[in-house]
Amino acid sequence: MKDYNEEDYLLLSGIQHFNFCRRQWALIHIEQQWSDNVLTIEGDHLHRNADDPFIREKRGDKLVVRALPVQSRELGITGICDVVEFIQDPNGVILSGEEGKFLPFPVEYKRGKPKRNDSDHSQLVAQVMCLEEMLACSINTAYFFYNEIKHRVEVFITDADRERVRASVREMHHYYERNHTPSAKSGPHCKSCSLNNICMPDILRKRSVASYIESRLAE
Repeated sequence: MKDYNEEDYLLLSGIQHFNFCRRQWALIHIEQQWSDNVLTIEGDHLHRNADDPFIREKRGDKLVVRALPVQSRELGITGICDVVEFIQDPNGVILSGEEGKFLPFPVEYKRGKPKRNDSDHSQLVAQVMCLEEMLACSINTAYFFYNEIKHRVEVFITDADRERVRASVREMHHYYERNHTPSAKSGPHCKSCSLNNICMPDILRKRSVASYIESRLAE
């Protein structure tokens, strides 16, 4: 994979949208469209405590950093980790202003419960890959905290996970460079999508956008 310039970086959070629904990702990240529903509002509320860049806590051998900016030149993405826990370890990396060495473990906060698809998982893997590139280290473990079940879930990161993220990001850049929004494909996931009224999957899967617009103009 080629190295990207900063002006070509995509948002890391977009990989979750992309693997949930490619059309949803394009509507948000290419067409700049957005609409809140109760799920997105609950998600925003949950992240308020995590995404506080002024909170940096030291708890014994653990340093907790919130809203940590990350990026990857290889992937061409940039974003923010909700929380990164740095655990003191002789095999870790040196951190500015801290004594000793630390191993990083990202923790991503989610409003619901574990999903059947890998959309959340890909976002966490992308965070891991950014941290690995920035800190020149290897990270094999990361975590989700799901608010609905009030439980932390440990995730083991594999090379296969990293390859899937690379493939997704390549496809994201391809769509973005072409300014391409994929066609609508309706399914059960549409019911929880905040962009359902903008996307119009039930209409557009039966007819083209052009024909729909023409019919509306004729009215």
